[in-house]
Amino acid sequence: MTILRTAATVFGIGLLSAALLPSAKADDFNRKTVITFSGPVEIPGVHMTGWGVLPAGTYVFKVLDSQSDRHIVQIFSKDELTVYATILAIPNYRLKPTDKTVMTFRERPAGEPEALRAWFYPGRNWGEEFVYPKAKAVALAKVSNVPVIAITAELPLEVEKPEAPEVVAQLQQAPIIAVKPTGEEVEVAQVIQTAPTPEPAVAVAADRTPVELPATASPLPLIALFGLLAMGGALAIRLLEKRIV
Repeated sequence: MTILRTAATVFGIGLLSAALLPSAKADDFNRKTVITFSGPVEIPGVHMTGWGVLPAGTYVFKVLDSQSDRHIVQIFSKDELTVYATILAIPNYRLKPTDKTVMTFRERPAGEPEALRAWFYPGRNWGEEFVYPKAKAVALAKVSNVPVIAITAELPLEVEKPEAPEVVAQLQQAPIIAVKPTGEEVEVAQVIQTAPTPEPAVAVAADRTPVELPATASPLPLIALFGLLAMGGALAIRLLEKRIV
């Protein structure tokens, strides 16, 4: 009986651990990241009125929604009580993840705030490439000489509540393109790797004839063998319990 009680205890501990696991991984789910900027940073997306440029300070980044081809990122105040911006992003793939948060910025003329480009969460190959309004994307592409992802739809950029459901819905449905430094508009996949490179297929000779395996015998003998093993195991447990008693 002691053996059976021990097994039940171990099983219960396993269930408790499984129940606690989701809460321990909550930050991985929304990728909550606390970031401190030493200087002003220009941000894309729909932002609270007057907050198109974040002053130097501490902010919290979270992924609100993660669909297959686009993500929604929100920027909060340090205490997480205020949402300053809701931003559309697309997956940006990199070959080697790092163990630290990485924020990248776009080159700007001297005296102007840095423009947020991408956010990579620790341990992930997938980052968030932020999408700018088209007019701003064209200007950034020319200055940085790097393609910029842009929203082609006209959306209100300054609102009272950037976390409103209608704002999120508009960003989820907004068409996007990539703008080259020349001003040319191209597909996003032409300038950003949004998925890992597939492994090359293994060539197979066309003139090989597949080998047919012989038909297997009836599964009844194997079933009978499993039955005997189960009976033997049950008998051994009963004998062990008698000895313990």
